[in-house]
Amino acid sequence: MNHDNYDSAYIRDILRTVKTIAMVGASANELRPSYFVMKYLLDKGYEVIPVNPGLAGKEILGRTVYGSLKHIPQPIDMVDIFRNSEAAGAITDEALALSPLPKVIWMQLTVRNDEAAARAEAAGIKVVMNRCPKMEYGKLSGEWAWVGGSPSVISSRKQTLHPSGRVQSLGLAPKD
Repeated sequence: MNHDNYDSAYIRDILRTVKTIAMVGASANELRPSYFVMKYLLDKGYEVIPVNPGLAGKEILGRTVYGSLKHIPQPIDMVDIFRNSEAAGAITDEALALSPLPKVIWMQLTVRNDEAAARAEAAGIKVVMNRCPKMEYGKLSGEWAWVGGSPSVISSRKQTLHPSGRVQSLGLAPKD
C-alpha cells in the first residue's frame, strides 16, 4: 500500500463501510480539532466513541469517554488516532489485541507510523495515515468545494441528500 497517495475509491470504501469509530485522543475542548472532527462525524451518522484516559467516565458531545480501546464494550470498525506518531504504535498494538479486530486504523493529519501500519496491514486491517476523515469526507462529498477547497475528485454523479436531510453527499453516509 502506498501511504503517500490514497486512491479515492479506497477512502470512499472506508467511509461508506465503517459505522463505529473509536477516537483516541478525543478532547472535550471545543477548540481542539478532535472535538470538531468528532462533532462532524456524529452529524454524518457515524457512532463515535471518545477515548481519553484523563476524561474516562465523563462525556464528550453526549458520548461516554473510555480510558482505552479495550474498555469499549462493543466492536469498533475504525480507530481514529488523534495522538502523535510515536503514540500511534502503542495504540495500533492495543487495537490489534481487540476481538473482533477493527477494520481500519486511521492516523490523523501529521500522524504517521510505518511500522504500526505494517503490523496492522499484516493482520488484514486497512490503514490510512496523515489524513483527516472529516476532510476526506468533505472532499469526496463535494462539501469541500463549498468552502473553496479543491476536492481532487471530478464526478458527474448526481449528489444526494444525506439521510439526515441536512447536507448533500455522494452517498458517503454509513449504510444501515
